[in-house]
Amino acid sequence: MYNEWSLDVFYKGADDPALELDMKKLEDCVGEYKSAVSALDASDATKTLRRVIDAKEEMGKLVRRLMGFFSLRRSAKASDTAGAVYMTKIQGMMASLAKENVAFNKFVGAIEDIEAVIAEDEVLREYGFYFDEIKKSVSHMLSDEAEEVFAKLNISGGRAWGDLFSYLTANVEVDYKGEKTTLSAIRGLAESDDATVRKEAYEAELACYSKIRDSIAFALNSIKSQVNTEAELRGYADPLAMTLEDSRMEKATLDAMLEAMREYMPKFREYMRHKAKLLGYENGLPWYEMYAQMGDASAQTFTAEEAHKYLVEHFASFAPDLAEMVDRAFKEEWIDFYPRAGKVGGAFCSNLPFFGQSRILTNFSGSFGSVVTLAHELGHAYHGQQIESHRPLNTGYTMPVAETASNFNELIIVNDAISKAKGGEKIALIESQIQDCTQIIVDIYSRFLFEDEVIRRRKNTFLFAIVT
Repeated sequence: MYNEWSLDVFYKGADDPALELDMKKLEDCVGEYKSAVSALDASDATKTLRRVIDAKEEMGKLVRRLMGFFSLRRSAKASDTAGAVYMTKIQGMMASLAKENVAFNKFVGAIEDIEAVIAEDEVLREYGFYFDEIKKSVSHMLSDEAEEVFAKLNISGGRAWGDLFSYLTANVEVDYKGEKTTLSAIRGLAESDDATVRKEAYEAELACYSKIRDSIAFALNSIKSQVNTEAELRGYADPLAMTLEDSRMEKATLDAMLEAMREYMPKFREYMRHKAKLLGYENGLPWYEMYAQMGDASAQTFTAEEAHKYLVEHFASFAPDLAEMVDRAFKEEWIDFYPRAGKVGGAFCSNLPFFGQSRILTNFSGSFGSVVTLAHELGHAYHGQQIESHRPLNTGYTMPVAETASNFNELIIVNDAISKAKGGEKIALIESQIQDCTQIIVDIYSRFLFEDEVIRRRKNTFLFAIVT
């Protein structure tokens, strides 16, 4: 229960006959979608749209099930060769539909009174927003042929470079005290109560990057080059404009958020300078001390079983249905807990609306921060639970929306814990909260500045890894 997730709800394994059956069904759905698009008829737009939507719904459910299964397998074990073969095949099938996707979207874009057309069909009426989004995107579409080429090249382009990045970081070996360990495990030592361990772990992490430094640099250059090319070809001012439109966010909103970050940056600097002094440093806070715990952090350590009980109890008073879902997540093996070789770092949640479940990957270390991370990812799962009854093509959402539910979940846990704690334990919890805010504000803002600069420079030059 408290170790690895179960994927049996998908298939019993890569050799499950049900998997091959679904692959055949997907091929049939692809064929039906192509036939439906080839029969687009403006004189009977309602019937035409319904046939295409039916095909897209069924195809989408199969793709999410198949790709979800193999993507989750690869996240837990980067060397999953069977999954790589299947994913490449599925991606190829989807890429082959680029011309049909463009034709359908342009068909929708040409319908002047889309509201009147979809009003005649119960299913289509539920897709009002979906069709509006298509109409907005038409102006940035390329020719049928160009879209087809773009989709097919992406399999061996940006997507492949992203896969390489994940593979390298999941499998790189970190040399620490004469033994081999994983990147996720070494990062977990950043919260050790031993300053020597924190410093040595940080230095070991930096040293391991020399093994993959150049490969990562080539991956980053290739990904950002493709982003620049796509934004230019689609007529966007820059990649940021393309990202904002995809996120349904106005530039003014982003600017206001960034300005708020800049305004409060001195407060975070003040916090880090004070933390440095408390830890005995006169010239600022060393990087390896960023996550050093303050107060009485020893009282805030958890096993996975204790985290289960803690989260259920704390969510129960706020939202019983949330607590019930969290209990299911632990008992039904939705969660892959611990770091290991070949497993990706960080944490994420993958919604599975077709099963009424989610899957959560984390690299649990037993710290209170690990429990908060679980709460965060379970917030995504709860969000998924609220929309699982929606039509299949209506279950997607942007990153700004996604992070709302998850961060709210964090606040429930942290604020409740702080209100009940005393003395050194309370100090530890408050400092942990400030540290999380520092990461969200300072770290995220730094990443934005870094990516913005990389994208700008990549237009004119190749960016090599910097050796320090």
